[in-house]
Amino acid sequence: MPEETGLPFPDPGGILSDPGSLKRGRFAYFPVVPGKLEFAIEVRRALLRDRPQVIALELPTTLREAYLRAVARLPEMSVVFYNDDQNAEEDRAVYVPVEPADPFTEAIRTGLEIGAEIVFADPDAGERPHLPDNYPDTYALRHIPLEKYVEAYRIYPQARSAAIGAHAEGIAWKLQGCDPLASVIVVISLNLLDPVLDAMERPQAQPMARVRREGVQVLNPHPDCLAEITIEYPYLQDRYEQFRKGIAEADVIDRRRVQLALFRDAEKSYETNTGERLQHWQRRMLARYTRNLALVNRELAARVFDITVAARSVADDNYGWEVWETANRYSHQKAASDLMTVKISGDEVWVDIKKIRLRQRLPSTKRRLRPVGLKPRKKEKTPGEWATELNGAAICSYPPEDLVIEDYGRFLKKKGKSILSEERARTEPFTTSLLDGIDLCETIRNWHQGRIYVRNCQKIHGEVGSVIVIFDDDRDNSYPYMTTWLGEHQNESDMAFYSTFPFDNMVGPGIGRGEYGGFLMSLPARRMYDVWQDPDYDFAESKPERLLLAGLDYSLHRYVVYVAGKPPRSIFRNIAARFGRTIVYIPIGQLSPVSLKKIRVVHVLDGYDKRDIAKEYIW
Repeated sequence: MPEETGLPFPDPGGILSDPGSLKRGRFAYFPVVPGKLEFAIEVRRALLRDRPQVIALELPTTLREAYLRAVARLPEMSVVFYNDDQNAEEDRAVYVPVEPADPFTEAIRTGLEIGAEIVFADPDAGERPHLPDNYPDTYALRHIPLEKYVEAYRIYPQARSAAIGAHAEGIAWKLQGCDPLASVIVVISLNLLDPVLDAMERPQAQPMARVRREGVQVLNPHPDCLAEITIEYPYLQDRYEQFRKGIAEADVIDRRRVQLALFRDAEKSYETNTGERLQHWQRRMLARYTRNLALVNRELAARVFDITVAARSVADDNYGWEVWETANRYSHQKAASDLMTVKISGDEVWVDIKKIRLRQRLPSTKRRLRPVGLKPRKKEKTPGEWATELNGAAICSYPPEDLVIEDYGRFLKKKGKSILSEERARTEPFTTSLLDGIDLCETIRNWHQGRIYVRNCQKIHGEVGSVIVIFDDDRDNSYPYMTTWLGEHQNESDMAFYSTFPFDNMVGPGIGRGEYGGFLMSLPARRMYDVWQDPDYDFAESKPERLLLAGLDYSLHRYVVYVAGKPPRSIFRNIAARFGRTIVYIPIGQLSPVSLKKIRVVHVLDGYDKRDIAKEYIW
C-alpha cells in the first residue's frame, strides 16, 4: 500500500491484480462475488491504489442511510432490517447482514477513509430479480489473477430475463448521472456485470423508483447467532479484521490455514471441557474429510457447515459443538449496544439452509435426577480411602468389560477378512453367471458398451489370529502402565496392553480406571509370556511395534489385524512373511469413534475379591 495512506494493508501473496481490462472511459468496473473475503481484499487494495473520486455500488439507494450507519459501527457487525413491501400480503421482512468481509461493505469503509463520494447505484425500482450465484470458489484467487477468474466466469454467460435487463438499466441510469469529470470505480456483482456493461452503451431513462423505504432499522445481532447469518463465518472475519489493521500477516486469512487454526482452538476447548484429546490420525482424517466435502460441493475449501460435520463425524458431537462455537467466535461483537440486540436464526435470513443436530454430552458436577430406588454412586468418606485397599498381590479385569472387548475383537476379525475379500474382488463382463452380484458402478461406467459387469469375490482361505488396536503410539510416554494378563477360560483372549496408570484414578476400593493406549488380543488363552519383558522383541522401536511383533509371534492363524492411525513400517511386512503371516491394516479412522470410546476404558481390580463389589462402583 502507498505510504501516504497511513493504512497498513500488505499484498497477501500476490493474489491481487488490476481490473484495467474492464475500464470503459472514466468508469472502471470491479466485479465481485458478494460476501466473499477474497474479493473484499481485492476491492480494498484497488481503491487504495487508484484512489477514485467516486465509488459506485450495487446497493439500493433507499438503504443508504442504514448502510452508512451500519458501516460506521464496524468492526461490530449489524443487520439492516426492513419490511418487504413487495410481498405485503405475506407480512415478510428482510434481514441484510453487514459484515466486514463483504466486498460492498469494504468498498464503503475504504471509500470513506480515502474521502471518495459513495454512490448507491441500485435505484430500488421494484422487486430485485433472482440472479443465479453459482460462482467458482473464490479461494482460487489465492492462486490465479483476478482477470482470469472473471474471464472464466464470463465464458458461459447466464440467461437474461426482462427483469434482469430492467434492473441493469436502472443501475446504468444512476451511473450515467455521476459527476462527468470524476473517475469512478463501479463495484458490482459478477453476474450483473455484462448486463450493466451492455446497458451503459446507450442513454437510459429514469426508472420508476421508490423515494424511500418504510421501517428501515439497523439492529445489533447477538454474538451467539453470527455464524448462522453471516456468509463468511465469524472466526474468519475476526482474522480479516486483524489483517486489515496490520496486526497479522497475510497467511492469517488463508482459508485453509484459518481452518487449521479453528480446529486447534476447538481442540483446546474440547480437551478442557471433556478431558479427551484428539489423536494425530483424527487430525489427518479431518483434513481429508473436509477436503472431500468441499469437492462434493465443487469448492476448494470447506464451509463452516462442512467443517462442523467433519468434526462431529471424526470425533464426536462434543467436538463438533466446540468447532461450531469456535467458528462463531468474533471478538468485536457485543451483546449490549445502543441499538436493539436481536437473536436471528439462519432460516430467517436465508432461503436454502442446512441443519445439523449436535447432542452435547459433557461431564457435569450437577446431581442428576435418577429413578426412584436407584442407589447413587458411592464416594470416598475421606480422600485416599480407596487407595488403602491396594495390596499388589494380584490384579484382574472386570468381566463385563471383557465381554465387550472380546465381542469387538470378533468384529475386527470379520472386518479384516471382508477387507481382504474386497481387495481380491474382480470385476468381469457377465457371461453365464451373476457370480457375487452385479457391479453397478462398472456397468454404468461402460453403459455405452451395452454390457453388464459382475463381481467375483474370491474366497479367503485362513482365519484371523491376533488383533492389535493402537489408539496412541505414545511417543511422549503418556501411557506408562504396561502389563500382560491371561485369559481365564477358552473363550477369553490373552491380552497385553499399555495404558494410563489405573490406580491414579480410583473409582472404588482397590478399583482403578485407566485408558488404553493400545492392546493385543490372541487366542487360544494361557499361552502368552510377559510381552513387555520378552527379550525377543527388544528391537522394536515403540510400544505399538512390540505389540505387533508379539501378535505375529503368538498368532496361530495366517492373518493378523492391525488397527492404528498409520500402517506399520515396511520391514514388518518382511517379518510377517517369515512367520508365514499377513498383516491386515485397518485405519482406525474407518471405525466408529463411539465404539472405540467405549472399549478404550479399562478397569483394573486389585484382587479377585474386588469383583464381588465392582458392580457398585463401575457404571
